[in-house]
Amino acid sequence: MARIYIPPDLTPAGVEDDNASWWETATRFAVLSTPQATVRETVCARPPTPEEASALRLRSSAPVLAITRVATDTSGRGIEAALLAFPGDRVDAVFTTHHPTDERQTQE
Repeated sequence: MARIYIPPDLTPAGVEDDNASWWETATRFAVLSTPQATVRETVCARPPTPEEASALRLRSSAPVLAITRVATDTSGRGIEAALLAFPGDRVDAVFTTHHPTDERQTQE
């Protein structure tokens, strides 16, 4: 289950088209979105809300893995927020961080 929030003035044209597939929408954001400077993700395991239990077909006692993701631009403005919930017994979390290289150091 996912909810993604983006300020209206940053939403690319055509993204809110009800006829667009998930892949088309994701591609528009990837190409047209504001560059992210910082992304903060919080991950926790917790009981599901009634809505999550229904949507994910879980027992109310089964855990969900909940991820809250907030991205900001270089000025600190929030440009994206995502609230994600996955069945806790059917998901893996993998984190990969790519650090930008400083070109000045590599040219010396």
